[in-house]
Amino acid sequence: MSSNEISHENLPHEQGAHGTAVAESPFADPGLPPHKPRIQDIDERAAKRSERTVALLFTISMLATIGFIASFVIFPVDKIVYVWPIGHVSATNLSLGLTLGVALFCIGAGAVHWARTLMSDTEFADDRHAIEATPEVKAKVMADFADGARESAIGRRPLIRNTMLGAMAMVPLSGIVLLRELGPLPEKKLFHTSWSRGKQLINMNTNEPLRPEDVVVGSLTFAKPEGLEEDDENFNNKIAKDALMIVRIAPQDIKDRRELEWSHQGIVAFSKICTHVGCPISLYEQQTHHVLCPCHQSTFDLSDGARVIFGPAGHPLPQLRIGVNDEGYLEALGDFAEPVGPAFWERG
Repeated sequence: MSSNEISHENLPHEQGAHGTAVAESPFADPGLPPHKPRIQDIDERAAKRSERTVALLFTISMLATIGFIASFVIFPVDKIVYVWPIGHVSATNLSLGLTLGVALFCIGAGAVHWARTLMSDTEFADDRHAIEATPEVKAKVMADFADGARESAIGRRPLIRNTMLGAMAMVPLSGIVLLRELGPLPEKKLFHTSWSRGKQLINMNTNEPLRPEDVVVGSLTFAKPEGLEEDDENFNNKIAKDALMIVRIAPQDIKDRRELEWSHQGIVAFSKICTHVGCPISLYEQQTHHVLCPCHQSTFDLSDGARVIFGPAGHPLPQLRIGVNDEGYLEALGDFAEPVGPAFWERG
C-alpha cells in the first residue's frame, strides 16, 4: 500500500465523512413516557364534576345564542351606549359581538375541557402507511373510530352529548339572523310617502309654505311636505318619494277630469320622480304643459293626467290631491293614490 492510499478502516467514524454511512442512528428512540391516570380516570365524582362543567359551558353557549337573536329585537340600530373604557359604541354591535363571542367560546372551551378530562388520553405509536388505503386500513379506521367514540364516553355521558348537540344546533341560528341584515324589509314603505291630509306644501327654495298666489301660470315650483328638513337623518330617502312638482294650468286646458278635481284653481301637484328609473324631473315646457326627464327623455303631459307621451317610462306620474287650509296655504288632502317611484311593479 502506497503512502497515498489510505484504508477506509483507518478513517474516524465522523458523521458524513466522504458520504460514509453511519452504521447506527445517533438518535435513540426515547419511547413514550409512562401513562399517568388523571383524577377523572380513578374518581367518578371528579368525572361527574367535569361532565357538569362541560354541560354548563354548552348551556351558556345556547343562552348566548338566544341573546344574540334577542339583540336584534331589543336594541334599535341607532342606540348608542357608553362603555368604559371603550367609549360610546353601538348597543347593537356591542351586544351582537359579545353574545356571539361567548357562544363560540363556550363551545370551544367545552370541547377542550371534555377532551382533556374525560376522553381517553392514552398515547400510542403507529407506523406510517401508504397513502392509498387498503381494505385492511379502512377496516382499521372504522375500528379506531368506534374505539374513539367509545373512549370519548359520549354514549355514557348523555348530558354532555345532548347539551353539545343543542349548542351546535343553535349557533347556526346566528347566521340565519344575520341574513336578515342583507337588506331592509320593504314592508309597505313603497306604497306610502310622508304626505298626509293637512300637511302644507313647503317651497323647496324658500322653505316657506306655499299660497295659491305664489304659483303663477306657466311656472314650475318644487315642494316638500311640512316637517321634512334637510338636516334630518333620512332626508334623502324621504325626499326621493316626497318631492313634488307644482305647476299652474288654466282649468279649461286640463283634459283629465280627475286631475282637475284633485287640483286647486288649476294648481296641480305631481310626483317629481320619473317612473322609469327614478330621475328627478325638472324640464317644463309651459306652452305644451309637457315635462321632460333629463335622463332618458321620458315625456309626460301634465295637462292630461301626466300620461307618458314619449320615452321608456311605463306609467304616468302619480298626482297628489291638494287644497287650501284655513290660513290660505296649499295643503295635501291625503297621500298619493298609487306608489311613487321607478318600475314599482317590476320591483314587486
